[in-house]
Amino acid sequence: MIVRRQLPSLLNLLDRSPAVVVLGPRQVGKTTLAFELARSRPCLYLDLESEADRSRIAEPELYLARHADELVILDEVHRLPEVFQPLRGLIDQGRRDGRANGRFLLLGSASISLMRQSGESLAGRIAHLELAPIDVLEAGPERAQHVWLRGGFPDSLLAPDDAQSLRWRQDFIRTYLERDIPQFGPRIPAETLRRFWTMLAHQQGGLLNAADLARGLGVDGKTVARYLDLLVELLLVRRLPPWHANAGKRLVKSPRVLLRDSGILHALLGIRTHEDLLAHPVLGGSWEGHVIENLIGAAPQGTASWFYRSAAGAEIDLLLEIPGVGLWAIEVKRSLSPKLARGFHAACEDLQPTARWVVYPGTERYPAGAGIEVVSLPELAGVLAALDA
Repeated sequence: MIVRRQLPSLLNLLDRSPAVVVLGPRQVGKTTLAFELARSRPCLYLDLESEADRSRIAEPELYLARHADELVILDEVHRLPEVFQPLRGLIDQGRRDGRANGRFLLLGSASISLMRQSGESLAGRIAHLELAPIDVLEAGPERAQHVWLRGGFPDSLLAPDDAQSLRWRQDFIRTYLERDIPQFGPRIPAETLRRFWTMLAHQQGGLLNAADLARGLGVDGKTVARYLDLLVELLLVRRLPPWHANAGKRLVKSPRVLLRDSGILHALLGIRTHEDLLAHPVLGGSWEGHVIENLIGAAPQGTASWFYRSAAGAEIDLLLEIPGVGLWAIEVKRSLSPKLARGFHAACEDLQPTARWVVYPGTERYPAGAGIEVVSLPELAGVLAALDA
């Protein structure tokens, strides 16, 4: 059992809010986290993908009012968006009766639509928490290579061997394309979306070029934007925005696109083992995306993330604006002897960050001059997580 770092945050949110929605892709461990929480308090669990459970709350005000003294867990809540309006009345009634917080825990797989639905109906009554795949801090040093190759989905990471892990990820991709994604919007041909997803994998970490993607798929730019929006909403792809606050420089305006889970990236590219990965052209992009996702996930609540690239070649892989701390500049290198390009120093001169880091695959931490610290991924992730403690 891998204990998720988000459990204390979830407990804290339930103590302060009537309802909490936990967002995350399918199979990431939302239900397991909810059951872990259920050990500490009386709970009612309803799976809204089950016809039987949906029929039990055909009249939600009547049914849920009978469970006012329990934490009600509604799994896959995006399947029944009409439940949000009745929850508002139940929460307000609970407040009048002295049961203000910790009433409802909602689990869902689509971030934008679910946040919009819950925000419109439960404004001021709901908090949000994102559950990402297992990261390097949760996996521990003994699984460091596994979590990069296999990704952080629990069934993939904890598989008995690499072959079974890959098989699980291939099944996961197929299920998403054929069963899950059609639930969230207009029908998209599964093979077309697979090709699009694979094209993004080949360009891991690159600047978004919608025109090239559209030509490759034989569709228009608006269709590409719709496909990308869907994968972003399902928390499978990240659009990392460019830094735009420095008006004195000509800056790149296109976002970078990264598959959020390295294991899904490798499955789409047919990478089976660590040796296969080391010989693949996506090695650098895979490592960079793995580092960026882990650091963003470990950063304190409210942290904003960007990358920086100017027309003159100044570049920083990841910028984190941390509340109460300042701007951190982070460069990602795959080499055990990382050499910094002139562009990183030029970008730091432009932005004057409060901290400058280089993340590499080694274990030793050492200074590299000019206020730069070279550090391992687990150590820097631990530094960020400690800021939120």
